[in-house]
Amino acid sequence: MYYVKNERNGKEIHDPKINLAIEYYLLNEIKLDEPILLFYINDNAIIIGRNQNTYEEVNTAYVEENGVDVVRRFSGGGAVYHDMGVLCFCFITEDDGNSFRDFKKFTSPVIDALHQMGVSGAELKGRNDLVINDKKFSGNAMYSKNGRMTAHGTLMFDSEIDAVVKALKPKKHKLESKGIKSIRSRVTNIKPFLDDSYQQMNAKDFKEKLLLYLYDTDTKEDVKEYVLTEDDWEKIEAFADEYTANWDWNYGKSPEFDMERSERLSAGTVEVKMNVRKGRIDDIRIYGDFFGLGEIEDVENELKGIPYTRKAITEAVNTIDIKKYFGNMDADELIELLY
Repeated sequence: MYYVKNERNGKEIHDPKINLAIEYYLLNEIKLDEPILLFYINDNAIIIGRNQNTYEEVNTAYVEENGVDVVRRFSGGGAVYHDMGVLCFCFITEDDGNSFRDFKKFTSPVIDALHQMGVSGAELKGRNDLVINDKKFSGNAMYSKNGRMTAHGTLMFDSEIDAVVKALKPKKHKLESKGIKSIRSRVTNIKPFLDDSYQQMNAKDFKEKLLLYLYDTDTKEDVKEYVLTEDDWEKIEAFADEYTANWDWNYGKSPEFDMERSERLSAGTVEVKMNVRKGRIDDIRIYGDFFGLGEIEDVENELKGIPYTRKAITEAVNTIDIKKYFGNMDADELIELLY
């Protein structure tokens, strides 16, 4: 496995727009003979899922007042808060057809390392969360394209939890489905659970220690690296300009809709906004924290223009590969949400 440092001219990058661009540049352009590992630590930011409605997930007043970046990633899943106390990890590898949505495969090495550092209660729980004593410290997501995939996640090492609470707007039914009353009661940092010998570490120290554990070595000289070239950096910056640093990509237009529905379904939260004109679906947007392989626009296009009747919706939905676009969900669930 190759390790990639997010450093340019010896300086570590903390800009979330650039770090996410590095990740997707590696996925799309750098094909090595082994998987790739990338770590990064971002300045204050909210990273939202590919299919989420930014305005519904983010406390925009808090974000603007506190200079928090909002960046949309290419993978599905929910919104997460990043700061200098959060370590982000990313595995990039070939998509073997069996690994997408297999979060255990990619999080097990991280959990094993935490166990060795004294965090005996760390475990994967539910769809994609890592928890300690049922409190979440890591959210994970995946994205697959052209036979390659990225599996990435956050590790709340010593994050400002008050900022997490203020920056995000969780869906009420999402909290209720998990039997909790607030973000604060649901999340925790890793640091308090580490053995005493690790209590002096910050997130950067934790990154270095985790790297050695993942490579099963006592020295960084044994870690195989791919070093980003100046040509790589020029392409990364171009990618950021087009996507991760682009307002249209991160926020996008949010037109007014006549009908809005949101439910917690088997695959996660799914939110539908529709305009119905003269008995037909004139426009539709589908948002959510589900994990799909395809572009959700494909589903929206199948539904645009059809009569707004249960029969027509059922016929259209039954032509769609629901599990491809939404994950573990039945067609009937989407039909009930739409009609």
